[in-house]
Amino acid sequence: VQSGRDEMAESEAGRGRKSPRTGIGGVTGDKMDKTRSVTIQRLVKHPLYKKYVRRRTTYKVHDEGNVSHSGDKVRIAQTRPLSKTKSWRLVEVLERRPGSL
Repeated sequence: VQSGRDEMAESEAGRGRKSPRTGIGGVTGDKMDKTRSVTIQRLVKHPLYKKYVRRRTTYKVHDEGNVSHSGDKVRIAQTRPLSKTKSWRLVEVLERRPGSL
């Protein structure tokens, strides 16, 4: 007879991890070493007026190779906390800003 804990451990071991939250946004700050500020814009319907309003959220993103620069369009993914304010990482640079190499 197996205990309830053993059965629970087996069922959890078979499941995979949840895929991380991802987003696409623009790099707004690249002054820090290995860290970028990325702003993601979204449309939210106003509860009373039913008009779509632009909202934006700024994240601190880990960029290990310092490959992105201000003005670039990037994809980011949520990860474990890397510092007090940084819990996102750079996945890829989608578009370079015009005029950069």
